[in-house]
Amino acid sequence: MPKPRHILRVYKYLRFFKKEIVLNLLFNLLHIFFNLFSFVLIIPFIELLFGLTVVPDECPELGFDQHSLTAWATWQLYRLRDLYGLWRCLLAVVVAYMSCSFLSNLFRYMAMRFQSPIRNGIIERLRNDIYHRITILPVSYFTAGRRGDIMSRMSNDLADVEWSVVCSLDAFIKSPINIVVFCATLIFVSPKLFGLFLLILPVTIFFMGRIGRSLKKNSVRGQQRLGGLFAHLEETLDGIRTVKAYAREKEQTAAFNERNRRYTRSMLNVASRRELSSPLSEVLGTVALVPILIVGGLLVTGGEMQSSVFIFFVIIFIRLIPPVQTIVRAYSNIQKGSASAARLFEIIDADEEIVEQPGATVLNGFNTAIEYRDVSFSYRSSEGALVPVLNHVNLRIDKGRMVAIVGPSGAGKTTLADLMPRFYDCTEGDILIDGLPIRQANINSLRALMGIVSQSCVLFNDTVANNIAFGLEGCSPEQVRLAARVAFADGFIEALPDGYDTVVGDRGVTLSGGQRQRISIARAVLRNPPILILDEATSALDAESEREVQQALEGLMKGRTAVVIAHRLSTIRQADEILVLEKGEIVERGTHSELAEADGLYRKLLDMQTFA
Repeated sequence: MPKPRHILRVYKYLRFFKKEIVLNLLFNLLHIFFNLFSFVLIIPFIELLFGLTVVPDECPELGFDQHSLTAWATWQLYRLRDLYGLWRCLLAVVVAYMSCSFLSNLFRYMAMRFQSPIRNGIIERLRNDIYHRITILPVSYFTAGRRGDIMSRMSNDLADVEWSVVCSLDAFIKSPINIVVFCATLIFVSPKLFGLFLLILPVTIFFMGRIGRSLKKNSVRGQQRLGGLFAHLEETLDGIRTVKAYAREKEQTAAFNERNRRYTRSMLNVASRRELSSPLSEVLGTVALVPILIVGGLLVTGGEMQSSVFIFFVIIFIRLIPPVQTIVRAYSNIQKGSASAARLFEIIDADEEIVEQPGATVLNGFNTAIEYRDVSFSYRSSEGALVPVLNHVNLRIDKGRMVAIVGPSGAGKTTLADLMPRFYDCTEGDILIDGLPIRQANINSLRALMGIVSQSCVLFNDTVANNIAFGLEGCSPEQVRLAARVAFADGFIEALPDGYDTVVGDRGVTLSGGQRQRISIARAVLRNPPILILDEATSALDAESEREVQQALEGLMKGRTAVVIAHRLSTIRQADEILVLEKGEIVERGTHSELAEADGLYRKLLDMQTFA
């Protein structure tokens, strides 16, 4: 359940906009002052028009209570009427009223001008913080969570915070000032009538609190359902070929429709409660006005209050209702937005499991060997149970050697490789590079030693040249082309419509699998790392593409330490050592010829592929 602290954390971003806040407050104060003063002019207008007051012979003494101030102002006004005539005096009051109204709205506009950078600036900083957090969270965070839900938080939840929370700033800056000024005016005019209003106020607060709590509960449920909706959509887009191949369009559509229906129902509940708050506050305001009209009428008929002053009290009281409504709506919006704010701060507060130690050692190169010492790894399932993946693995990879890792699916091959760049951390044991545990190494310098080419190579919606030079600055076009030639990619790149300046589309959709893979290899070549991790880099390719990519990989591995995860055993015959993994343990190790002659798991895998 979202807590108020999430809203307070959003408002902490206000510290970056001190100048804008000061100017916004100043112009709001000026707006309220001239707005109130324009209504003060109603009293002399009514007095002049209807002659409701008997003017004393001498000017009353000016005091700071309502009766003395009204008597003094009325005497001065009647004196001006006697000097210049009724219509000139009324014209002066009208001009003064119009001037106050103009200045009031001018200062209101200036206040809004300085509020806009506050609102948009808060959302900009919040969006930047979330994206930065996403980039530093461990890979396991995205394995456990679905991308659709994260996208929903970055789009819908952030927009909800903007409109529900940040846009309420105006209500919490201007409306309280309005209420304080108007209430002070009402107290000054008639403490009795204002005391009557205070008796009714707790009833309003009670009803608004009930609506707010209900709104928050439904908002939490709605945002969770929207995240599930986006996750379902993201899964469908990723697996659209499978959906069509198995003729599951109707089933997927029905599942989406059901999720959409539940989300819509939640949003209808939210809307009905949010829209109830404003009419309810207006009804309660009208209910409060009725006894004020009755009691005020008795005060006027009893001679305790001037009729013009009573009319002024009623007008100011009515003007008090809109800022109260604004705060009620803002409160309701914040209850709704608190659910979204909580979901955003779940990302910002997510544990950074891969933590760099203070004073971590910067690695400047790779000189001797990589060692796995009694390494075990387990992950936590959705039910909270630990699931073992690797069990007490011991391994040494000397510099310049090629080590291949094979085994059935689920044996832990990719996990074994992912531990080296600290995409995950070992549950037990240590991995060392040149004798230094990688937990003690600077993470960026550690990963700078490694080039990774995986089966699912990632290209960005950018030019071919920028994809090859990704992560490196200051690369010349000649360096990019040289890397492409080493990766056997230069030929097909030159044949593209714009050559190296061709935009490859989302995830490289305009290229074939083999072309994407060779660009990924060119990226690794340009990085020129001493350590290579090749994770089934050719397993998803056809025979012709595999042959081209294999040539590129052979050129890439020359003179480098390589860890190769292989599905097709024909690609690792030249490995210096082959490790056979089964159920997280190394069950065999040796060269290709040694393992092929032994009657073990490797021989079985080799026989199955030879038969195929």
